Amino acid sequence: MPQFTLGTLAVVDDKYDREYASDGGSRYGAYLARKARLLHEDGQPLTAAEFARAAWQIATSPVMSPGYVRVRPDLHAVTVVPAEDNEVALRIEVPLRHHALAHRPDHRLGDWQPDPWSNDDDFRRLIEPYTDKALLLATATLLLPVPDHLLIEPGSAEPGRIMTIEAKSVVQELTVWANAHAHLVNDLTEGVR
Repeated sequence: MPQFTLGTLAVVDDKYDREYASDGGSRYGAYLARKARLLHEDGQPLTAAEFARAAWQIATSPVMSPGYVRVRPDLHAVTVVPAEDNEVALRIEVPLRHHALAHRPDHRLGDWQPDPWSNDDDFRRLIEPYTDKALLLATATLLLPVPDHLLIEPGSAEPGRIMTIEAKSVVQELTVWANAHAHLVNDLTEGVR
């Protein structure tokens, strides 16, 4: 399992991808082939922004489990969403515990709880507790515009070796971009859980 640090929000797991590839080359490539309908528009290649969204969606859980791109357990999600002018942004969903809020709510309100099955003590996944009392579950949404130069126009509408290379390249670039902004998430969570 990839190791996360305060400088990582997501990691690409190439080692697992190769070791568990059903097609002998890339587990992610096999998923791209299975999800081919997401990778073209009526037989035509996608735009760079559309390709980035589709490549990321396929690379992450729940489509791939475990994902080719693994997201830090303390985050609810990192997704690629449409932005203005056919661009994209990374949408990072960060659950916030009451202690991170400027004004603490009534102490009787329930809060996110650490997942007892989480196996990462440094970045513990937070879950909605089962309870019969009122809950205040705060989540911050961080939107990071993605520069155009990080995106790739796919050369084909058909999955295969070239598309797998292109998809891996774009998700790697998006992962690097997310990690370059890890400090913004850490500021929200005070760098600890």
